[in-house]
Amino acid sequence: MYDDMKKELMGYEEALKKTLETISPLGSDSLDLTECADRIIADDLYALAYSPSIDASMKDGYAVRSDDIASASPRNRVQLNIIGMAAAGVPSDKAVRSRTAIRILTGAKIPDGADAVLADEFLIREGDIVTAFENAEPGRNILPKGDDVRAGELIAAKGTRLSPGMIGILAAAGYGRLPVYRSPKLAIVATGDELLVPGQPPCEGKLYASNLYILKAWCQRYGMTSTLSLVSDKPDIITEKLAESVATHDAVMTIGGAWTGDKDFVADTLNRLGWKQMFHRIRMGPGKAVGFGILNDKPVFMLPGGPPSNLMAFLQIALPGLLRLGGHKHPSLPRMMVKLSKELISRDIKWTHFVYGTFRAGNEHTFFDPEPLRLVANRLKSIARAEGVIAVPEGAASLSAGDIVPVQLLV
Repeated sequence: MYDDMKKELMGYEEALKKTLETISPLGSDSLDLTECADRIIADDLYALAYSPSIDASMKDGYAVRSDDIASASPRNRVQLNIIGMAAAGVPSDKAVRSRTAIRILTGAKIPDGADAVLADEFLIREGDIVTAFENAEPGRNILPKGDDVRAGELIAAKGTRLSPGMIGILAAAGYGRLPVYRSPKLAIVATGDELLVPGQPPCEGKLYASNLYILKAWCQRYGMTSTLSLVSDKPDIITEKLAESVATHDAVMTIGGAWTGDKDFVADTLNRLGWKQMFHRIRMGPGKAVGFGILNDKPVFMLPGGPPSNLMAFLQIALPGLLRLGGHKHPSLPRMMVKLSKELISRDIKWTHFVYGTFRAGNEHTFFDPEPLRLVANRLKSIARAEGVIAVPEGAASLSAGDIVPVQLLV
């Protein structure tokens, strides 16, 4: 019977594709530039100005005509007459002529007639005479107008994450406010009579709801706000909490009650509430009990309760869906290529198996040391020390030691 059920389940790749195709980004806000770090741009942004707005000096030195000092060297020194001064924001009103130079500071506009800046370390000044003992080819130490940003140039495409560097270039391009996608507000609801809120006195037979706090921390990493709820295994209480959560949040994520046990009420509750189920249980491990659907136009993710399964279902299905909701163009964990340190054999070639592990430096490659492909006895310790996740994909019987494979980064 279990084998028959497995054959009916949707594969992981299909489930992820269906999740991302179902969810559309939330609306956008216009925020001050100082509030936009790590947000997602909601529109293509084109430069409003040139940066720099002038041909500018990159050094303190002297604006010169390059052909005047083409032959300058320590043995063949060339003298020029100083005829003026230029500073950032205070351009010279004079033009450089043959055998003349203008004192110039970093950021100042290049005077007319000059095509190079000779830095201070290659000359000697005595009064109004400067003696050059080095040449400077055309363009030396000059930052051309628009070299960083040209007006009208596409600076950031819709869906781009606003890194500090991207914030800087948009500031240089003239933006004071930016259109960014709204960051999802998420309700995380854990069910279970055995669960306690951390900080409460310990009680025999109960355990602290660590999953709630793991997932909240992940949401915080991506700028999402979340509210946490812990409810007992009673259908009427679960129904009330889910209905309230859907009404007041952009998305809902449940923990526990997702399988077929006597107290697994979440799926039935969602069915009674009228959700449109896209899938429930897929061919991935750990995390096969994951479900996804839409209730009142809001995405709802149903996650299993066991820590390894809960986190993996979140990372592989719920997190990409929530990132899509927040406007991310590439809604997934960052990846890198690593060298696998030991062989991994699939438990079932028809399934996708995910494996936690850690990194180890090598001479030519970073090595990935996987946890054994089995149920890990020290579940929370395994999660706590995990630095990455690799997949033994559906259709692969194994991955060999020495294989170069992609890994999802958890750190």
